[in-house]
Amino acid sequence: MTLDAFRPQVAGVIDLLVRAALVLRVTPNLLSVLSFFLALAGGLFYAAGSILGGLVCVAANAVCDSVDGALARAMNQQGPKGDFLDHAIDRYADIFIITGIFAGGFASWQIGVFALTGVLMASYLGTQAQAVGVGRYYGGLLGRADRLVLLMAASVLDLAVGTPVRGMLFLGWMLVVFGLLGHFTALQRFVWVWRRMG
Repeated sequence: MTLDAFRPQVAGVIDLLVRAALVLRVTPNLLSVLSFFLALAGGLFYAAGSILGGLVCVAANAVCDSVDGALARAMNQQGPKGDFLDHAIDRYADIFIITGIFAGGFASWQIGVFALTGVLMASYLGTQAQAVGVGRYYGGLLGRADRLVLLMAASVLDLAVGTPVRGMLFLGWMLVVFGLLGHFTALQRFVWVWRRMG
């Protein structure tokens, strides 16, 4: 993932949020469930044509998604159940948000399906690597953190500029990028796993 290099820069902010969650007695699973509903709300806002509402919900979803794992480690509660819940919610979040964007008319349904299949296949192959005994692999060009940052950037640009480029706003073009880079990332992960399976 291209944003992994910036994790040390945001580690202090994550630690601060984790300490706040500990004081408030928030659990990792609660944050995961909250991220689910924030993604659902974001998708509904985009579907209704509200870029600002979608942006706020996607940003809040990104925060919850960043903090829940760190909070689980801080509370020594990391385990397969929490990991399973987190991954299931992340996939639904992808579905809600991307579907909301093309349902809101920011892109055609064909572009939406192209983006959705690319994102889901990249994520699937990352976890399927573990199922075949190679170990979970999240390398490649486009990870979930990258997608969330790009979505927020496209939303901000659309709010600031608001002018279509060749018939689509930036959110629509971002789905094209998700489709292209998502399928490319899926191919990268497939090749990486295949080579290690002997």
